[in-house]
Amino acid sequence: MLGGKFLTLLLFNTLLSSVLAAAWAPPPENLKTAAEYSRARRGFAMLVAQNGSIVFEDYENGSAPGEAHKIYSGTKGFWCVAALCAVEDGLLKLDEPAAAALTEWRGDPQKSRITVRQLLNFTAGLDPGFHLHSDEMRDRNAFALALPAVAEPGTTFIYGPGQLQSFCEILRRKLAQRGGEDPFHYLQRRVLGPLGLAGVIYKKDALGNPLLATGFQLAARQWLRFGEMILHDGRYNGHEIVPGGLLKQCFRGTAPNPAFGMGFWTNAEAPGGREFDIETELDKKWWQQNWREVCICRDAPRDMIVSLGSGYQRLIVIPSLDMVIVRQGQDAKFSDGDFLRLIFKK
Repeated sequence: MLGGKFLTLLLFNTLLSSVLAAAWAPPPENLKTAAEYSRARRGFAMLVAQNGSIVFEDYENGSAPGEAHKIYSGTKGFWCVAALCAVEDGLLKLDEPAAAALTEWRGDPQKSRITVRQLLNFTAGLDPGFHLHSDEMRDRNAFALALPAVAEPGTTFIYGPGQLQSFCEILRRKLAQRGGEDPFHYLQRRVLGPLGLAGVIYKKDALGNPLLATGFQLAARQWLRFGEMILHDGRYNGHEIVPGGLLKQCFRGTAPNPAFGMGFWTNAEAPGGREFDIETELDKKWWQQNWREVCICRDAPRDMIVSLGSGYQRLIVIPSLDMVIVRQGQDAKFSDGDFLRLIFKK
């Protein structure tokens, strides 16, 4: 009987702790101080939403609430969610060989073993292919497919546009078999449209192939909608964009980089992880990077999910607090850890 009472009390305390954690909100002075920190580092937009309502907005340095700005690699997350929609629609499977669609890879001893999942989590072993960012690129997909394999599939994290652009060609070919819808129209129909994001500015090559790694321009309130969809397990305004169980695939780390899933970074190693600047690490050559036991902020919740773009563009989602934070700015030295500590200071 004593054991039963103990278990009941333990369960009650656990539930109470969860309720208290979910009820906690950052004091207004914390948000103001964080905004001042951001502005001092060329930040021009900061937005915080909690429990479905915007609780703080700050626009400085010539920006306006509805003004769209480049989110750079924040673009990746949208395409990874589109990939999951393609799984839901029966177009592909995450663990199928990429060469099932990319027939050019079938005779290559390394490329023939690459899976769709590895292209999406950057462990396929392909050269980064940074030249894909060039505006003069005529056919990005063909360029990506010709990139050499520089590591064994599944063994190394290599962050660059080449792997996602190879996935773009897989999606293009799969859609062609279903009537010819192009990849961006599919993204618009399955993800952007349900989020109310019509007319999103993106980059494409001379053949119309979208650049999956970067190129989107969004206002802070627009990017917030994507965060709310993540917060609500794939649903937005009552509409299911992708099943929650499938969406979680985006937040599963890999052996080469436990802090990165498919298009998103996580904080799972907090509070004991090695906190450092992700953008500085990404500036190194891929073979010099060290992703072991890293976290974004030791003092932020472990369930924090981050969509990260160059120049410290950030979409931060914290399910345990029912919170989304958007930060946009120009390229200047900025610390995620210091910024988040100001918000979560108690």
